[in-house]
Amino acid sequence: MTSPTVPRITALRPGDVVGIVAPASNIKREDLEAGCANLRRAGYRPFYLDSIFDQDLYFAGSVQRRARELEEMFERDDVRAIVCARGGYGANYLLEKLDLGKIRSHPKIFVGYSDLTTLLTHFADEADLVTFHGPMVAKDWAHEDGIDLFSWRAALAGATAWEVNLEGVGGVTGLIDGAAEGILYGGCLSLLVASLGTPYEIRTEETILFLEDVAAKPYQIDRMLMQLKLAGKLDDVHGVVFGEMRDCVQAADQGYTLKEVVLRIVGDLGVPVAYGVPSGHVSSKNITLPIGARAGLKVSGGKVSLAILEGAVTSA
Repeated sequence: MTSPTVPRITALRPGDVVGIVAPASNIKREDLEAGCANLRRAGYRPFYLDSIFDQDLYFAGSVQRRARELEEMFERDDVRAIVCARGGYGANYLLEKLDLGKIRSHPKIFVGYSDLTTLLTHFADEADLVTFHGPMVAKDWAHEDGIDLFSWRAALAGATAWEVNLEGVGGVTGLIDGAAEGILYGGCLSLLVASLGTPYEIRTEETILFLEDVAAKPYQIDRMLMQLKLAGKLDDVHGVVFGEMRDCVQAADQGYTLKEVVLRIVGDLGVPVAYGVPSGHVSSKNITLPIGARAGLKVSGGKVSLAILEGAVTSA
C-alpha cells in the first residue's frame, strides 16, 4: 500500500462546522444530542440533516438516504469535518451507491469506527484519502471521558508528526519486540475480514496493521486472523497493533489469554506486535488514528511506542 498524498484535507479548528452522518444503523435522538452538546463544549458547531433519524429495519433509513446524506456532507462548503453518529451495521450497502468522484473532489476529515471500517478503508484505498479511526457522536462523544482529546486534536488540527500517548494506558503491552515503519491501516477485524473476496478487499501491503473488535470470542478472533493469514493479507505487513479487544473472552475462568491466541497466528510474521491500544471499541478515551498516514511502531520489553510520522491535514 502506498501512502496517499498527504496532507490534502483541511484541519479542523474551533468554531468549525462538524457534519454528522448515520451511514449504518439507526440512532437514538437523546444519544445524538448528548454527543452534540459535548462537541459544542469542545468548541465545534455540530450539524445534521433531519433525515438522520429515519429508520428502515435496523438501518438509519434507506441506502439511498444514507448515501445522499454522506455525499452532501462532503460537498457542503460549510462543513469542515464529517463524524459518524454510530456504527452498527449497513455501511457495506453504500459501497456500490456512493459517487467516489464527489468524495475525491471534496476531501474532508471523515471519522468513525466499527461498521464504518468499511468506508474508512474504501476511502483510503479508492479515494486516496487519509481517514480517521476514532470517536463517534452518539457513542464516545455522548459519554463523559469518551474521547482522547490529545490524539483528536493532534490528528485533526494539523500536527505534522506526533506520538500516540500510551503512557499509563492500562492494558497496552508489547507481544513481539521490534521496530518498523509503514502506512497505518485497518480497523474492526470483523469488517476487514468481510471485505475478502469482494471488489473492496482490503490492501494491507507495507502497513502497520491495526486490528480491533468487541465481544468476539477468542476462537472467533483466531478464525478471523487465520482467514487474513490464509488470504495472504499478513504476508507483507510491517507491524501489527491490536486494540483493546473489549469483552473478547470465552468465559471468565478460561485457562488462556487472548494474547496467547493471537500470537499463534501473528507470532511467526517476523514483525513487531503490540496489544491493547484503545481506539474503536474501548472502555474510555477513544484514541483517534489516521488511516493512510505513515506511522512508526516500536516494541521493546513490553513497552510500546506508536508514532504518526506525517501530518494528515493541512492548516491552509
